[in-house]
Amino acid sequence: MDVQAAAQAYRSSSIENAPPIKIVRMLFEGAIRFLDRAAKEDPSDPKSEFVNLLHRTDAIVSELRLAIDHSAETEVTGNLEALYLFCETEIGRASLDRSTEPLVGARDVLVTLLSAWRQVEIDMTRTADGV
Repeated sequence: MDVQAAAQAYRSSSIENAPPIKIVRMLFEGAIRFLDRAAKEDPSDPKSEFVNLLHRTDAIVSELRLAIDHSAETEVTGNLEALYLFCETEIGRASLDRSTEPLVGARDVLVTLLSAWRQVEIDMTRTADGV
């Protein structure tokens, strides 16, 4: 049996069967991981992975923004969309300017949102467990 194929099958299964809140958390973790990797790259080096990593981060943030349920039309959804748009703008600016400086603000926002989603996940687990 191919160990790599088995590992990939396990990863795919764990994502496909994960509750939505876990997928959201994983998306935030991935976006932050790509952003951190981009920040370690030399943005002025055309051979660096800087722009590619920013594109991957931006793709995740865009998907999170597009997944907002606007049917509630609350202040929270508007604020959340504004935060995602801020991140997208800063990531785009970093890519265009070939600079890591705009990534600081975007990372701060993503880390704060991840913390909030982790708390939601904890609260949901406690509720499901009857705590």
